[in-house]
Amino acid sequence: MSASTIPDDWRDANRSNWDERVPIHVASDFYDVDAFRAGEDRLRDFELTEVGDVTGRSLLHLQCHFGLDTLSWARRGASRVVGLDFSAPAVTAAGAIAEEIGLGPERAAFVTSDVYDAPHTVPPGPYDIVYTGLGALSWLPDIDRWAEVAASFVAPGGFLYLAEFHPITDVLDDETGTRVVHDYFSREPWEEDEPGTYTDPAATTAHNRTVEWQHPIGRVVSAICATGLRLEFLHEHDMTLWDRFASLEVRDGYRRFPAGQPRIPLMYSLKATRPA
Repeated sequence: MSASTIPDDWRDANRSNWDERVPIHVASDFYDVDAFRAGEDRLRDFELTEVGDVTGRSLLHLQCHFGLDTLSWARRGASRVVGLDFSAPAVTAAGAIAEEIGLGPERAAFVTSDVYDAPHTVPPGPYDIVYTGLGALSWLPDIDRWAEVAASFVAPGGFLYLAEFHPITDVLDDETGTRVVHDYFSREPWEEDEPGTYTDPAATTAHNRTVEWQHPIGRVVSAICATGLRLEFLHEHDMTLWDRFASLEVRDGYRRFPAGQPRIPLMYSLKATRPA
């Protein structure tokens, strides 16, 4: 993808969009911050199994939004967590929630920064675990640079863990998820101008333009492996967290295709380690 195909204002447009939606998300039932304050875990069961015990380990969360997943890892025993997000309102909200649940900056710190600038803004590592995902990668134009940044923080014997929405879902029709209507291999920016947000489609919003990119799994895996990290697994999952297609049903706490309908992967996860 040439630089000429990347809108000059992609970062500013996306940041304005996310800044405006932070208070909507914090107040939403989707995130249920009150339940989190009361002790509810925000991590998914497959993540807990795949990441494993984090007790005594340091963790860096790239593109952390307002930090519920980050803080969940601290509650799970991580010795130190650092969350990074380019939205200042998100980072402010994350710091406030951390204080409310009794996690001081020595246990949970948050940094306002673009992910590409992380080597210059994140507290010095390396970190035992670099964690990211679920709606993060599509906001980045250069997946190779992202992989280089993420890998640069992984300690010897540590690993990068990514959980993300499956890119195949972006090529299918929104109603049933059964028809191919977009190009899976397209590398052009995907620009939209839509009000509302995934926690409240009817919310009144002013900053509605977004710029995203599609990253096929082969590109993501190749970018990670090129950094010298060793791929341990790549898992595909037949469920997702939101109503990506109108036909999805809620079962076992996830959105899934109706029983009897052929399934496709809706999320994926991977782990890549740095040899000790």
